[in-house]
Amino acid sequence: MTRDELKAAAVAMLDRAYIPYSHFPVGAALECSDGTVFTGCNIENAGYSPTICAERTAVAKAVSEGHRDFVRIAIAGKSKDYCVPCGVCRQVLQEFAPDIEVICLNGAGEEKTFSLKELLPYGFDHTWLETT
Repeated sequence: MTRDELKAAAVAMLDRAYIPYSHFPVGAALECSDGTVFTGCNIENAGYSPTICAERTAVAKAVSEGHRDFVRIAIAGKSKDYCVPCGVCRQVLQEFAPDIEVICLNGAGEEKTFSLKELLPYGFDHTWLETT
């Protein structure tokens, strides 16, 4: 999948977002190392904490289908600023893909790209759980 196709897949998910509270749609398209793409949108809940972000929706779909090797993710929003992943999404991406490319889009379709290490410089992973 090309970079533009991945971005378009993320943008297409904006209309599927369930956002009755924030009215802030987010779409994501997650590319696996074998080229498979999983999409996601944010799904809100009146209890707020059960809300799931678009990025985590895409990761959950991928992992539930046996994919765990991710190379890049495009995240789209409709705001003026770039739609970057929240802290929880950064941590979930760290679990599976600490070297993932993160393509963040704004409402105008402009992009800013980051490495996950830029967004989460001291990401928590299994090595932090090791004892002497």
